[in-house]
Amino acid sequence: MNLDLSHFFTEYESLVAQVDAVFQKVSGNFAAEVRCQQGCSDCCHALFDVTLVEALYLNNKFSGLDEVRRNEILIEADKADRKAYLLKKKASREAGEVDHSEILLRTAKERIRCPLLDQDDKCSLYAYRPITCRIYGIPLDIGGKSHTCGLSGFEPGRPYPAVKLERIQDTLLALSNQILDEVGSKYEDFRLMHVPVSSALMTVYSKEFFTGREVDAESAVPSAAGGDDA
Repeated sequence: MNLDLSHFFTEYESLVAQVDAVFQKVSGNFAAEVRCQQGCSDCCHALFDVTLVEALYLNNKFSGLDEVRRNEILIEADKADRKAYLLKKKASREAGEVDHSEILLRTAKERIRCPLLDQDDKCSLYAYRPITCRIYGIPLDIGGKSHTCGLSGFEPGRPYPAVKLERIQDTLLALSNQILDEVGSKYEDFRLMHVPVSSALMTVYSKEFFTGREVDAESAVPSAAGGDDA
């Protein structure tokens, strides 16, 4: 990546710290129910996407791994990306025939191994993992409904404090859009961009990627262009 996004990454890390604090508070108050522990990789096989700022951050940290490990991960990322694409394509075909909640339920049961897992089921970028990975083990409020990890001890029907995931996602999207404004992206579809971890690792995030044209490294970042379709 030839973009300097360090100031955005600092803001993102601040949000991560807040999320980690919430997780620690809930896990402290519900020690018996929150069963996240070293060696458990259940959430590392879930199908989920990350926002643009998370994708850029993860991609940046990924570039710091040694070349051999990066190549190993990229091979697994390609496999995971193909599987995710097929699952999403299937869900898209069923959208007009099957209830949306049923599609979400089916998708939640799909298992895709995260390419960042090593042979010992440990995350190669654990310190930089996305926010979804960080809050998976505690109750989440998604669309007004409570969701918990299937391995947790939270009992269905009982009231528990739940993290409102939409608020976090709104903050992440706002930060992502600030990045798009700064790099001068003309692609409106990027405004709501979410991609699998596999795609985040494989993509080359350059100025050309965001603007659709070569940008001289010495020139100023161009101002935002019109909202042409990608």
